Formats: sequence, structure tokens, C-alpha cells
Amino acid sequence: MASESTAAADGPGDAESAVPARRRGRLTFDLDVEICVVGGGLAGLTVALEAARTGANVVVLEGRHVGWNASGHHLGTAMPGYALPLSDLIARVGFNDAYELWSLSRAGADYVRAHAAEQAIPGLGIPGLGLTEGVLEVSNVDAGERLISHLQMLSEDFSTEVEGWQVDRVRDTLRTGRYFHAVHYPRAFQIDGRRYVHGLAELARNAGARIFEDTPVIGIDPFGIRKRIVTPRARLRASHLVLAGNVHLGDALRRLSDTLVPVWRYAGVTSPLGSRLAEAMTFQGSVIDTDGIDHFRIVDGDRLMWASPETTWEARPDRQKAAIRGRIGTIFPQLGAVEIAKVFCGAIGQTVHGMPQVGQLQPGLWVASGFGRQGLSTSAMAGQLIARGMLERDDRWRLFAPFELVWAGGKTGRAAGHAIGMAMRARSAAAGTLARYRERARIKARERQARLNAADRKSTPL
Repeated sequence: MASESTAAADGPGDAESAVPARRRGRLTFDLDVEICVVGGGLAGLTVALEAARTGANVVVLEGRHVGWNASGHHLGTAMPGYALPLSDLIARVGFNDAYELWSLSRAGADYVRAHAAEQAIPGLGIPGLGLTEGVLEVSNVDAGERLISHLQMLSEDFSTEVEGWQVDRVRDTLRTGRYFHAVHYPRAFQIDGRRYVHGLAELARNAGARIFEDTPVIGIDPFGIRKRIVTPRARLRASHLVLAGNVHLGDALRRLSDTLVPVWRYAGVTSPLGSRLAEAMTFQGSVIDTDGIDHFRIVDGDRLMWASPETTWEARPDRQKAAIRGRIGTIFPQLGAVEIAKVFCGAIGQTVHGMPQVGQLQPGLWVASGFGRQGLSTSAMAGQLIARGMLERDDRWRLFAPFELVWAGGKTGRAAGHAIGMAMRARSAAAGTLARYRERARIKARERQARLNAADRKSTPL
């Protein structure tokens, strides 16, 4: 980012270009602090904000600039839950701990909502965050009784406000035959994620945290009461060291980055679609398919922001335009030719076990990572948990103890992840095709039976 007035050039869409790019200098002098946070993304800034509000002496070290990677390049959806399916979470940790973990994710969404409210960031130069309500999780297979069971568990056992949508309602709102049933989360929401991360940085700075950009960590000594951190131009000592980075933490923090499978998620923003967009969808919130392939929503009134596809290997974003156009055309062929005005991407780190890595690795060494596919609310929750764990001896971070750092397999793991992803998408596509074939067959059978019944009535004498 070049200057105070320079617009962010690599944000998710045109609406993002109004984000002010505050210049935060490099660290060029030695420091002795209470808390050092490595990583200026959503989790790290939340730790810094919450710790600074208690009066702690906090420094954030960011190797590039605030929100430069995954934290500034996402669709801004906040909803309860984790990448690990709820049924698998219960099987792993038991019902009681699963309930507590789910409650923490709900609290994370509430935290984001409170801080995304325009009045929560007065005078920071951050425009309105464009909060819109509702997330629709759609199924591309006929969910049937599984949907009812899932709704009952969320509503009755996990105190989550949800409602089930039958096929007719789904297709009246999303004019496509690709989807069947859906789960609607009316309390979930979405915001302009890039503006939110910059708003967090300003809130943290106003609370007393110091944020240094262009300051990569090139060495750490995490042992002893005072941790030692080395940067290109300065050295630090800290009582607490928080590793809140992603797959780009580098050699100094290889132990952590090697536990993450790097996945590049590409998203595009269409040119204005005008009135024809209403012919495809009228839902103003986010739409997520249950197979994790497509994630989209309306922005700026008549544009689509669409995330798909993803890969474990980095590619030039512009080369993904055709793939994004193809997905839009597959779901909403009535839109015709769609121009992709902009493509953006961010590398997310996915864990092997599907849960974020949150907690204390050893006395004074903390981790907040692995937020790939976890949603905006999870990073907020992790930041709060770690700040309270350090300063208030709140030990709820121990709920994440069963999900330890697990080596992700290096390049072999990336290749395996890519192959598994392709296989899952192929299996999902096949299941969707089969479900739509069965639906058409049922419709034809009903029509045939109706014709036979009509013929019988005509041929039967009164």
C-alpha cells in the first residue's frame, strides 16, 4: 500500500476500492513488550485489539501489509460452525464439548456483528461495511429426512436459529434446477471483509496496539520466560508470542506452516448484470452449497461475487475467469454471457483434521491458525480466546486441545489434497446429476400416471 490516500488495488471488487490504505511503517528499533503477535490478519488483529483494551503492551508484526492475503480476500460470511461437520465434531469430542465449541463459534459471529456496525468504528475513515442478513446452505442432492434431522439437532440441541426450505421455496428464490432443499441461517450475515480487517487494525491502534508492516519474522526463540523474536532490522522480547499467521509464516515458523495444506480460493466479481440478475436469484445473503464448491452473493445491487474454484497450487487470478464464468453458467444459464470484471484470490491454510488450531503450544507460546473454510466468525472467536487466555487465565482454549498440530504432508500432501478435491467435486457432480435424473423420472412417472388416470375416467361408464 503506497500512501494514506491510495486505494487498495487488490481487493475483492470495485466496492472494496474505497478502503483507505493507512501507511504503517517497518519496525527499525528494538522493543521489549508484553505481547508480540505475528500476523496482521483477522485473528492476529483481534488478539491485539482485545489485549490492548486491557492495557497490555502489544505489538503486531506483519510481513507485508494488513489483510494482504486470506484475511483481505474472502466473501465476508459470518455464521456458526466449523469446516468439520457437526456430526463428526460430536463423534470426536462428545456432545458436551461439541456444544461448547459450537457456542464459541456463535459468539464469534456476534463479535463480528458488533464490530462491523458502523457506529462501532467512528471516525476511522472506514466506510459502511455493507452488512446484509442471512446465509442459505443449499444441497445439490435431495436431502430428504436428513435435512429434518439436521435442523432438529441445530435448533433443539445446539440453540441455533435455523429454518428448513423445501425445494419449491429454494427454486423460487434461486431460479435453478441444481438445488433441492436448503438450511437458512437468518442470524448469519456477510460484510465487506476487506473493510472489516482494516477497521480492526484501526480499532487496535486506537486501543494502544502498535502495528508494524513490511516486518517479517526471520527467527524466534520460543523458550524461556521471555521469548526472543528477530526481524530484519530489530529484535524483540515478549512474555507472550502469538503465531497468528497462515501458510506464509516462513522458515522461522516452519513447525506451524507445515501443518497446513495451502489452498488458493479464487473468486470473481461480475460486471453489472442489471435487471437480468433478478431472473436468476432474489436472495440478498450468501449462498453456500453443501459440497463446498460454490459460494456466492449479490454485491453492489446487481453484481455477483462468486468463489470457485480452488486449487492447492497457485495460479494467476486472471486465468480463473473462464472457470468462474463456467460455474455461473452451470448454475444460472439464464444469465447468458457474463463478464468477469475482477478476480481475486487468497491462500488459506486448511488443517488435516478440519478444525482451527487455537491454544497454547507451550508456556507463553500461542497459536491461532488453520482458518481455511472456517468462516469469519472463527478467527474472531480465536482472537478473543487467546487474549483472555493470556490475560485472564480463561482456559476455554483447551476445548481445541484434541485438534493438535498435525503435519500436512508437504508437497505430497498438497498433491493428495488436490487429487482428493478433484475426486470429491466429481463425486458431488455425479450425485447431483443422479438426483436431478431421479427427480425428472419421478415427474415423468407422475405425469404418465395422471394421463392414465384421466384415460380411465373417460373410458369408465357412468
